[in-house]
Amino acid sequence: MDSWKRARAILDGAGIVPGRLARVRPLSGGTYNTVEELVLTDGSRCVLKTAPDAPGLRYESRLLVSEAEFYRRAEEAGVPAPRLLALGDDNTTLLMTACPGTPWDGSLSEAEQAGLRAELGRQVAVLHRVTGPAFGYPSGALGPLAADWRTAFTGMLDAVLDDAHRFAAGLPRPAAEIGRGLRAAYDALDEVTVPALVHFDLWRGNVLVERPAESARPAESARSAESARSAESADPADPVRSADQVRIGGLIDGERMLWGDPLADFVSLALLGDIKKDEAFLAGYREADGRTDFDTPALLRLALYRAYLYLIMLVETVPRRMGEDALRWREEAVAPQLVEALDEIREATS
Repeated sequence: MDSWKRARAILDGAGIVPGRLARVRPLSGGTYNTVEELVLTDGSRCVLKTAPDAPGLRYESRLLVSEAEFYRRAEEAGVPAPRLLALGDDNTTLLMTACPGTPWDGSLSEAEQAGLRAELGRQVAVLHRVTGPAFGYPSGALGPLAADWRTAFTGMLDAVLDDAHRFAAGLPRPAAEIGRGLRAAYDALDEVTVPALVHFDLWRGNVLVERPAESARPAESARSAESARSAESADPADPVRSADQVRIGGLIDGERMLWGDPLADFVSLALLGDIKKDEAFLAGYREADGRTDFDTPALLRLALYRAYLYLIMLVETVPRRMGEDALRWREEAVAPQLVEALDEIREATS
């Protein structure tokens, strides 16, 4: 089926007249799913994601189920994000609204960056007040949700270490040695008793930024366009600002969403860095009643979550068949961060 015929069928399944489709355009930037923009005859835009038909890591099964859950919950919380239009019956396609803005890049001034980090902190704190029924991935990729965080998260670590063995991934230390090192910090996981919404992929590329020069037209879903209702909702954690200020247009790519420890979000929010140095983000997070205690158990958990994310980034290079440049960057930038997290655990628990 060609992309137009397929897009029309998906629109039809979402209750949108297929004849309103005016353009299908591939979107770049995704690293796993195929992403396309669907433009309708009235100018409103949708985004269509399609899961790949290829081997992946265990947790990547049914990723779009988790992404759909993130968008449902973000809408309930009033945090700007795409609005879910339809999840395909086979869980391999996801149709959502398009958010305003472009990915956060290096073109902003220091003052603009600080303002956005504070805004992001407030929005993440709001997300972290959303709670789930139990711990783990909503997709069920690693099995049913668990009653406690320790069971859920250690299962996630076991899965990625199994993936490392299955794909013969290159790691800075043997997988068995990494597993032993991680286990020394497992007791710290018992402090987490409430399953909070965790995006787990909030690096800058997944934060859309609206700039003053851009159109102020709010993002509309194809469904809301039928009733001339904007899909953009107010952010309860965001103060009133003038029209010439940059702002966050939406938090996207919620496919790695999980129910767990809010602290886990701090890893991608400071990818390859240290969230404790991000004063603007932490100020905004605390302003919206987010907790930021960095005691010894919290630092141990942060080290575990860093290790988990960096393991994923190293192991996924094999099934995704990444090129030489990507492999070299991960060996030079990511692998040392994994080793550092393991060393921090060893030093704190020995």
